[in-house]
Amino acid sequence: MFGLGRNKVSEEKISKAVDDFKRGSAEAFHLLYNTYNKKIYRFCLRMLGDEALAEDAFQETFIKIYEKNDQFRGDNFQAWLFTIARNTCLNTIRSQKDFDSFDETFHKPQKSKFGDVGMKDYISRAIAKLPVDLREALVLREYSEHSYKEIADLLDIELSLAKVRVHRARQMLKKLLKPLVKELNEY
Repeated sequence: MFGLGRNKVSEEKISKAVDDFKRGSAEAFHLLYNTYNKKIYRFCLRMLGDEALAEDAFQETFIKIYEKNDQFRGDNFQAWLFTIARNTCLNTIRSQKDFDSFDETFHKPQKSKFGDVGMKDYISRAIAKLPVDLREALVLREYSEHSYKEIADLLDIELSLAKVRVHRARQMLKKLLKPLVKELNEY
Protein backbone atom coordinates (compact mmCIF):
# COMPACT_ATOMS: atom_id res chain seq x y z
CA MET A 1 0.00 0.00 0.00
CA PHE A 2 2.77 2.42 0.89
CA GLY A 3 5.94 3.15 -0.99
CA LEU A 4 9.00 1.82 0.75
CA GLY A 5 12.49 3.26 0.66
CA ARG A 6 11.54 6.60 -0.87
CA ASN A 7 14.25 9.22 -0.86
CA LYS A 8 13.66 12.49 0.92
CA VAL A 9 12.15 15.05 -1.41
CA SER A 10 13.57 18.57 -1.29
CA GLU A 11 11.42 21.43 -0.02
CA GLU A 12 11.81 23.10 -3.40
CA LYS A 13 10.46 20.04 -5.22
CA ILE A 14 7.55 19.78 -2.77
CA SER A 15 6.76 23.47 -3.23
CA LYS A 16 6.69 23.07 -7.01
CA ALA A 17 4.55 19.92 -6.67
CA VAL A 18 2.08 21.82 -4.47
CA ASP A 19 1.80 24.58 -7.09
CA ASP A 20 1.31 22.01 -9.85
CA PHE A 21 -1.16 20.07 -7.70
CA LYS A 22 -3.29 23.19 -7.24
CA ARG A 23 -3.57 23.30 -11.04
CA GLY A 24 -4.70 19.66 -11.14
CA SER A 25 -1.49 17.80 -11.94
CA ALA A 26 -1.86 14.06 -11.27
CA GLU A 27 1.92 13.68 -11.31
CA ALA A 28 2.26 16.31 -8.57
CA PHE A 29 -0.41 14.53 -6.52
CA HIS A 30 1.53 11.29 -6.90
CA LEU A 31 4.72 12.94 -5.61
CA LEU A 32 2.88 14.50 -2.65
CA TYR A 33 1.19 11.18 -1.90
CA ASN A 34 4.54 9.36 -1.91
CA THR A 35 6.04 12.04 0.32
CA TYR A 36 3.33 12.07 2.99
CA ASN A 37 1.51 8.71 2.84
CA LYS A 38 3.43 7.02 5.67
CA LYS A 39 3.04 9.97 8.05
CA ILE A 40 -0.68 10.26 7.37
CA TYR A 41 -1.29 6.53 7.73
CA ARG A 42 0.63 6.38 11.04
CA PHE A 43 -1.31 9.40 12.27
CA CYS A 44 -4.65 7.77 11.35
CA LEU A 45 -3.60 4.47 12.92
CA ARG A 46 -2.59 6.11 16.20
CA MET A 47 -5.71 8.26 16.30
CA LEU A 48 -8.11 5.42 15.58
CA GLY A 49 -6.25 2.44 17.06
CA ASP A 50 -7.65 0.07 14.44
CA GLU A 51 -5.98 -0.88 11.15
CA ALA A 52 -9.19 -1.16 9.13
CA LEU A 53 -10.51 2.19 10.35
CA ALA A 54 -7.10 3.79 9.82
CA GLU A 55 -6.89 2.52 6.24
CA ASP A 56 -10.36 3.88 5.52
CA ALA A 57 -9.53 7.27 7.06
CA PHE A 58 -6.20 7.34 5.24
CA GLN A 59 -7.83 6.64 1.88
CA GLU A 60 -10.63 9.11 2.54
CA THR A 61 -8.05 11.77 3.40
CA PHE A 62 -6.23 11.43 0.10
CA ILE A 63 -9.48 11.25 -1.86
CA LYS A 64 -10.55 14.52 -0.25
CA ILE A 65 -7.16 16.07 -0.98
CA TYR A 66 -7.39 15.06 -4.63
CA GLU A 67 -10.98 16.20 -5.04
CA LYS A 68 -10.43 19.51 -3.24
CA ASN A 69 -7.05 20.46 -4.68
CA ASP A 70 -8.41 23.83 -5.78
CA GLN A 71 -9.39 24.69 -2.19
CA PHE A 72 -5.83 24.67 -0.86
CA ARG A 73 -4.84 28.19 0.10
CA GLY A 74 -1.58 29.12 1.71
CA ASP A 75 1.94 27.82 1.89
CA ASN A 76 1.80 24.86 4.27
CA PHE A 77 0.50 21.85 2.37
CA GLN A 78 1.49 19.47 5.16
CA ALA A 79 -0.59 21.39 7.69
CA TRP A 80 -3.59 21.32 5.32
CA LEU A 81 -3.11 17.60 4.75
CA PHE A 82 -2.90 16.82 8.49
CA THR A 83 -5.94 19.01 9.16
CA ILE A 84 -7.98 16.99 6.67
CA ALA A 85 -6.64 13.71 8.13
CA ARG A 86 -7.47 14.95 11.62
CA ASN A 87 -11.02 15.90 10.69
CA THR A 88 -11.51 12.58 8.92
CA CYS A 89 -10.32 10.70 12.02
CA LEU A 90 -12.53 12.80 14.30
CA ASN A 91 -15.55 12.07 12.10
CA THR A 92 -14.71 8.36 12.26
CA ILE A 93 -14.43 8.51 16.05
CA ARG A 94 -17.76 10.35 16.29
CA SER A 95 -19.43 7.72 14.14
CA GLN A 96 -18.26 4.93 16.47
CA LYS A 97 -20.08 4.03 19.65
CA ASP A 98 -19.79 6.63 22.39
CA PHE A 99 -18.82 4.03 24.95
CA ASP A 100 -16.74 0.94 24.43
CA SER A 101 -17.43 -2.10 26.50
CA PHE A 102 -15.18 -2.67 29.50
CA ASP A 103 -12.05 -4.49 28.40
CA GLU A 104 -10.94 -6.65 31.31
CA THR A 105 -7.69 -7.66 29.65
CA PHE A 106 -6.72 -4.01 29.36
CA HIS A 107 -7.43 -3.13 32.96
CA LYS A 108 -5.95 -6.29 34.44
CA PRO A 109 -2.42 -7.13 33.30
CA GLN A 110 -1.78 -10.57 31.92
CA LYS A 111 0.17 -12.98 34.11
CA SER A 112 2.73 -13.80 31.44
CA LYS A 113 5.63 -11.63 30.43
CA PHE A 114 4.83 -9.26 27.55
CA GLY A 115 6.60 -9.80 24.26
CA ASP A 116 7.36 -6.91 21.94
CA VAL A 117 4.12 -7.40 20.03
CA GLY A 118 2.06 -7.66 23.21
CA MET A 119 3.66 -4.55 24.63
CA LYS A 120 3.02 -2.54 21.45
CA ASP A 121 -0.58 -3.72 21.46
CA TYR A 122 -1.00 -2.76 25.12
CA ILE A 123 0.48 0.69 24.48
CA SER A 124 -1.74 1.18 21.40
CA ARG A 125 -4.82 0.28 23.41
CA ALA A 126 -3.74 2.69 26.16
CA ILE A 127 -3.33 5.50 23.63
CA ALA A 128 -6.78 4.69 22.23
CA LYS A 129 -8.24 5.18 25.72
CA LEU A 130 -7.04 8.80 25.88
CA PRO A 131 -9.59 11.56 25.24
CA VAL A 132 -9.50 12.53 21.55
CA ASP A 133 -8.06 16.03 22.07
CA LEU A 134 -5.19 14.68 24.19
CA ARG A 135 -4.64 11.67 21.92
CA GLU A 136 -4.28 13.76 18.78
CA ALA A 137 -1.83 16.16 20.45
CA LEU A 138 0.25 13.23 21.73
CA VAL A 139 0.21 11.45 18.37
CA LEU A 140 1.23 14.61 16.53
CA ARG A 141 4.09 15.19 18.96
CA GLU A 142 5.41 11.69 19.63
CA TYR A 143 4.63 9.80 16.44
CA SER A 144 4.45 12.48 13.75
CA GLU A 145 7.26 14.49 15.38
CA HIS A 146 5.56 17.88 15.04
CA SER A 147 6.76 20.84 17.07
CA TYR A 148 4.42 22.34 19.65
CA LYS A 149 3.96 25.33 17.32
CA GLU A 150 2.94 23.03 14.45
CA ILE A 151 0.53 21.19 16.77
CA ALA A 152 -1.02 24.50 17.81
CA ASP A 153 -1.42 25.51 14.16
CA LEU A 154 -2.84 22.14 13.10
CA LEU A 155 -5.35 22.03 15.95
CA ASP A 156 -6.07 25.77 15.78
CA ILE A 157 -5.26 26.26 19.47
CA GLU A 158 -2.84 28.39 21.47
CA LEU A 159 0.76 27.20 21.79
CA SER A 160 0.40 26.89 25.57
CA LEU A 161 -2.69 24.70 25.17
CA ALA A 162 -0.81 22.43 22.75
CA LYS A 163 1.90 21.95 25.40
CA VAL A 164 -0.70 21.33 28.11
CA ARG A 165 -2.51 18.72 26.02
CA VAL A 166 0.69 16.81 25.29
CA HIS A 167 1.67 16.96 28.97
CA ARG A 168 -1.75 15.76 30.13
CA ALA A 169 -1.74 12.97 27.57
CA ARG A 170 1.66 11.82 28.79
CA GLN A 171 0.44 11.89 32.40
CA MET A 172 -2.70 9.89 31.59
CA LEU A 173 -0.70 7.43 29.51
CA LYS A 174 1.71 6.97 32.40
CA LYS A 175 -1.22 6.05 34.66
CA LEU A 176 -2.71 3.71 32.06
CA LEU A 177 0.62 1.96 31.56
CA LYS A 178 1.36 1.56 35.28
CA PRO A 179 0.20 -2.10 35.35
CA LEU A 180 2.49 -2.89 32.42
CA VAL A 181 5.48 -1.21 34.05
CA LYS A 182 4.78 -2.99 37.32
CA GLU A 183 4.60 -6.37 35.59
CA LEU A 184 7.77 -5.74 33.60
CA ASN A 185 9.59 -4.80 36.79
CA GLU A 186 8.53 -8.08 38.40
CA TYR A 187 10.46 -10.12 35.81
